[in-house]
Amino acid sequence: QVKLVESGGGLVQPGGSLRLSCAASGFPMSSYGIGWFRQAPGKEREEVSCISKSDGRTYYSDSVKGRFSISRDDAKNVAYLQMNSLKPEDSAFYYCAADPFLVLQGCRATMIYEDYWGQGTQVTVSS
Repeated sequence: QVKLVESGGGLVQPGGSLRLSCAASGFPMSSYGIGWFRQAPGKEREEVSCISKSDGRTYYSDSVKGRFSISRDDAKNVAYLQMNSLKPEDSAFYYCAADPFLVLQGCRATMIYEDYWGQGTQVTVSS
């Protein structure tokens, strides 16, 4: 059974940092790209960052470039999103997802099959 479980969300002050983790099971994570997406109330789900399989090429949305860093540890079947210099507009539910062609063919939520989404973790940036 495919499973992706996010953790590490929470409440943080502006300028602070959080590291999200995505634990994958039920599929060969090393053969899949991993993506982080977020959705704020009343807004569409948007891409944050993706990392490809094999060579670990990365993509970042303009809104997080220079502040967030994506990584993966295939030996542990875990992916990470390090978020620094957080802003109130980063507040959202953050989801990890998997698809073999992430980064290679783009970093879009529409690329992800239904079974390859995690349940999400809330990130709130507020003073």
